[in-house]
Amino acid sequence: MILDIVQIILAVLLIGSILLQARGTGLGAGFGGEGTVFRTKRGVEKKLHNTTIVIAILFFGISLANVLF
Repeated sequence: MILDIVQIILAVLLIGSILLQARGTGLGAGFGGEGTVFRTKRGVEKKLHNTTIVIAILFFGISLANVLF
């Protein structure tokens, strides 16, 4: 039961952190309206990226534990 609640919370946090990383605004960026430029992440963007990775790993671990137990 507690694993289910933690999994739901992690899922919401993961969705939120991924949506915050959206590069463009509006529908134009979704269909390739904006050029892709590769650059390094700095500041808040880097922290958000690392946080998303940590949340994803925790979500995977909790999901695996939920299946096994």
